[in-house]
Order: sequence, then structure tokens, then C-alpha cells
Amino acid sequence: MSTPVPALPNMPPVPPASPPLAHASHVPAWLPGLADLDLGPLRIVSGNERPAGGKLESASASARSLHLSQAARGSARLDGHHLHLEVAPGDDAWALALVAAFARPDLPAAADPASRDLLALARRVGASPASVLIEGPTGTGKEGLARLVHQSSPRRSAPLVAVNCAALAEQMVEATLFGHERGAFTGAHAASPGLIRSADGGSLFLDEVAELPLPAQAKLLRVLQEREVLAVGATRPVPVNVRLIAAGNRDLAADVEAGRFRADLYWRIAVFPLRTLPLASRPGDILAIAAHWLLRRAEAGGLVPWLAPCARAALLGHAWPGNVRELGNVLDRALVLCDGPDIRAGHLMMDRLPMMATAQPAAGLPLPGLVRAAEQDVIARALAESPNRRAAARRLGISERTLRYKLASRRPDAAADAATMVQ
Repeated sequence: MSTPVPALPNMPPVPPASPPLAHASHVPAWLPGLADLDLGPLRIVSGNERPAGGKLESASASARSLHLSQAARGSARLDGHHLHLEVAPGDDAWALALVAAFARPDLPAAADPASRDLLALARRVGASPASVLIEGPTGTGKEGLARLVHQSSPRRSAPLVAVNCAALAEQMVEATLFGHERGAFTGAHAASPGLIRSADGGSLFLDEVAELPLPAQAKLLRVLQEREVLAVGATRPVPVNVRLIAAGNRDLAADVEAGRFRADLYWRIAVFPLRTLPLASRPGDILAIAAHWLLRRAEAGGLVPWLAPCARAALLGHAWPGNVRELGNVLDRALVLCDGPDIRAGHLMMDRLPMMATAQPAAGLPLPGLVRAAEQDVIARALAESPNRRAAARRLGISERTLRYKLASRRPDAAADAATMVQ
């Protein structure tokens, strides 16, 4: 009998912490919004202002600075630790995005109010010892949010060990996570502490946690309950002190209902839930993420790719079904296609997913049945249009193991058809 799992509660909104504002005397009036950014120790040089002596003092040569001026055409250039921005009329939003990305490259890109609220909540959770469950669609920044939780915690000086559970070989999951003794199995020529013990004193990030097999889930539950880990082939457990951050793009509560995930482990890891949003639901982040992305691609002593107004409009008008990963792909393609520093709309190759024919619902079929039928139709089309199961899983945005689960739950004839595909 499955254990009923109520939906996670809606968390009350947390007012974001007020960022330290730039000194008003250094903020040019012609760039509104600059004073509202968290610039940290960034030094602002506006117009023709020059430091005493006409050049940077040697003590501040390595300090980061922002040089702002107005121009008829916008451009950006990196000169070591200094960003030079020439801002044209109408370029304010893009200029502010570049400034924010340059000032705080260590922080996740977030300009949309919903994202700022989420980051403020993540910082507050990070200061507590609570386990965290991050859920949301693929490509929405769950690992970045996990790193922010770790960096906001007292464990920040200790390691954050990130593990993609879907990428672990099924027969090696327990040995990889919990460690093993020498000779515990064929090929175990030396003992290994495992990834959990490698995170001792710090945080363990388990991405795609729903992909863990049930035996490994039972062992992970004991680690969380008893604060000790028993390696494969060992006779005595070893104390361990880790903070767990788990993530996934599936509804973990639904997996509990279906018997694919342990309810007791679910309640252990879902102490504090966080949920990332699709990029289309937070359009204010699009330019912010693009600025971070293009600054990372720019050379330390060269021009920074500049998004023209037509390109910015095209990015803001796209639906982004692939979320941040799709945005990064589009920008990388544009860097290949553009001949100079300006990226225009014609340089943006947007992904176009094939339109699926809408299946006619069966008369009298209840909602769960309709959902299953629609899911089976999408899976069947992905399998038919992909060279193998792994490619079909990538097309669907799920792991190959999740695809196997879904195929196993389908009718026997469909599962048999899928089994004939080249692996």
C-alpha cells in the first residue's frame, strides 16, 4: 500500500535582502537603475573622470573598476580587471545587465523579482542545517541554486561534492556513494572512501536523486538518520557529517506514490523545498543570463559581444522550452555567426521543436488516464524520431533510466516495440 504524500506547502514570500547600493556621488544620472545594483567593491569611473595623476595607482591596479561613458553606439571592452562600457540611448537595460554580471560573477544571474525572491530564500535556508530539496524543470539552474545554499552556510569552507545520480552505473551506485573496502567485489584492488565521505564537513549535492535505486535509497536514509556510512564490504560504519542538498526534474512525491521512491527518505530530504521556474516564467532573467554568458566567453583583453536591440527583442520574445541551456546554445551559435562584436537578430538560431499532433481523448477516460495517454504518445514519437533510446531520453529532457521506468509502465506491445530499437 502506497504512502500518501501531501503536496509541499507553499512557502511564504521572503523579502530579498537589500543590496548595498553604489555611492550616489559615483553614479551617473544618465544611467538610471545603476544605484540599485549590488556592485560590491566595484569602483565606478564616469565620463572623462580620471584618478589622480591621470592613471591608475599601482595599489589599485588589480582592483575591479567600471568605466562608463555615453556614446552614439554601444560597446563593451574588458581590459584586465576593468570593464569599459559605452552606452547608447536605448541600451540601458543591456548595459545594466553587463554591469551586474561583471560586478558579481560569483552570484547566479537574477534580475526577475521571482528569481531574486528565490535567491533570498536560498540564502536564508543556507544558514540553517536543514536538508534541501530543489525541484524544477531541467536547465533551470538547480545546481547553481545548490551552490548558493552551500556558499551561504557555515560549511562554505568545506567541499561541496556534486553527484549526478542518473550518470552513476547502476551496479556501482553503492560503491561510488558509500565507498568500498579492498576486495569487496571483483576489480576492487584498493579501498575507496566514496563520495559521501569525501563531502565530510561540507555539503553533498545529489542531482536527479529520483534515479537512485531503492537499495541505495535505504542506505542513504541510514546515513541521514545515524550520521554514519557503511562502505561496501565493511563491517563497521564510519561517522560522517554532511549536509544533503537534493534536486530533480521529476515530481518526487508522485514517485513516492508510485512506489519508486521511499516515503521515509522523501521526508528526510524535503525538509525545506525550493522550486526553480522555467525561463519563460521569469523574462527579467533573460538579459541577465545572457550578460553572464557573454562575459565568460569574452577574452580578458578584448571586446565583449554586444546584443543589438533587435537581438534583445528576439531573445525576450522566445518561449525557451529548453530554458537556460537553450539560451546558452543560441548565444554560442551567435558568436560563431557574427563577424564583429555586435550580435543581431539574424545571428540568433532559435531551436524549433516539432509540433506534436494532438491526440483525441478517449470518451469517458478520467484525467489520470488522459495524462498517461498523452505521455505515452509523446514518448512514442520521441522514440520513433530518435536513433536510439539515449537520444530519445535527451530529446524528452529526462534521463535514460527515467525513460526505462516509463516504458516499463506502458502496455506490453509498446514496450516490446521500444525494445527493438538500437541501444
